[in-house]
Amino acid sequence: MMKEVKIYDSLIGNLNEDLKNVLIKIPLHIKGKVEEIRLKKEKPLMIYYEGKDYFVTKTGNLSKDMSKGIIVGENHIVSTFQLISNYSPYAYLEEIRNGYITITGGHRVGIGGKVVYGNKGIENIKNISSMNIRIAREKMGISDSLIPNLIKGKKDFFNTLIISPPQCGKTTLLRDIVRNLSNGTITSNYEGFKVSLIDERSELAGMYNGVAQKDVGLRTDILDGCLKSDGIIMAIRSLSPDIIAVDEIGGKRDVDAIHEALRAGIKLIATIHGSSIHEIREKLSMRDIFQEKIFERYIVLDRSKGVGTVRELLDGNGKSIPFIKGA
Repeated sequence: MMKEVKIYDSLIGNLNEDLKNVLIKIPLHIKGKVEEIRLKKEKPLMIYYEGKDYFVTKTGNLSKDMSKGIIVGENHIVSTFQLISNYSPYAYLEEIRNGYITITGGHRVGIGGKVVYGNKGIENIKNISSMNIRIAREKMGISDSLIPNLIKGKKDFFNTLIISPPQCGKTTLLRDIVRNLSNGTITSNYEGFKVSLIDERSELAGMYNGVAQKDVGLRTDILDGCLKSDGIIMAIRSLSPDIIAVDEIGGKRDVDAIHEALRAGIKLIATIHGSSIHEIREKLSMRDIFQEKIFERYIVLDRSKGVGTVRELLDGNGKSIPFIKGA
């Protein structure tokens, strides 16, 4: 827990001094659980953890009464934006166009404001009105009990799809699976795989100045900020992966690129938003994938026992696979 608290304390160093002085006071046992800090101009300061929102008072207490929350002013937004962009927003323009900035530690700051369009699409976001700071936490070992059911032999892998509603830990689980696959383990008796990680929104590896802030394994190549469909093709052509890992597939271009990878003999692990196999099957872009039975393993998540709860592990036919649930 102390490691989680240190992550929180380090993160809030990127915020306006007034906000930092308030947020540092929240109860110690809460700090390690905070998932998001939300700043909205002229609205109360909020944090999110364990599936609920709380307003932060001037004394650092948490309340469900919005009238008690400290109000976030324009100066708080402006100075925080200056801090997270190192007083050089143009250096982060490519990320800002996509609606976020990644800061040290791999944390992602989502940005709301006036979207400015140009000849080539979105050029900038100005008049910043809100920031959603998502705390990137590693949970090492959460995939250990799943790994034996995802590999076959020493050098083969079952194509795997992680199905999860929002904020149920799919990205955290995917990251840990990639780390395990990349490193290899003695206990599961398999060698490490070469993994190409397509990190479109800089959430998986948390790249900062060319260095991964999260442990994604020693045999993992990272394509940061790259569209999934483009990254899959680039990996096929130049990185010779055994496995390609992507987060949040869904569009037709993603599906087309997946077919390219499979034709090249490359295995795949991916995530998708949803609550069940049945729901995913109904998505038009996914029908061909299900009809072809591309995925051989399905991991379905929920929050019934906290973030990252594995509700069920299924084979390619939708049959339940028993496994020993880890932490």
